Amino acid sequence: MQRLKLLYIDEVVPYMTKLFSYKNIHEVPKITKVIVNKALNESCQNKKIIDSFINEMNLITCQYPKISRSRKAIANFKLKKKTPIGLYVTLRDEKMYSFLDRLINISLPRIRDFQGVNIQSFDEHGNYNLGFIEQIMFADIDLDKIVKVSGINITICINSKKKDQSYTLLKGLGVPFKMN
Repeated sequence: MQRLKLLYIDEVVPYMTKLFSYKNIHEVPKITKVIVNKALNESCQNKKIIDSFINEMNLITCQYPKISRSRKAIANFKLKKKTPIGLYVTLRDEKMYSFLDRLINISLPRIRDFQGVNIQSFDEHGNYNLGFIEQIMFADIDLDKIVKVSGINITICINSKKKDQSYTLLKGLGVPFKMN
């Protein structure tokens, strides 16, 4: 079992049960999935660059990414039908906890001048969104093999309807939030 999942079961669930006075442990919010995606712009239509991004996403998430393609042609955006426009991976269970553990404890501290993640990035459903300008913060990527520097977006889906409960869950798992 993953270290982060054990931390959730042993420490976060009892703490949140006591703090929010849940009557049942199944009421405690939990992370349901993590979605990692990367948008491709018009300069990324080269097959070599797309293959490089696929390999990088595979290294980061330990899962092969799915390619999003355009549904129709849009002349104003110079977009043809079925052109690759993005990559995404949906992580669940053990892979999700493994990815979050590496993100929290290895990747985030590698960011230069890192002071914490923004507390304002929760949406109205309690999910948390992170965006990074460069993919080089992940230790799994070899810096010499990077073809193009690009951004990556991470969405942590939590089955909670309130932001304060989601915040408490992520704080208990060790996510470093920025102090205002």
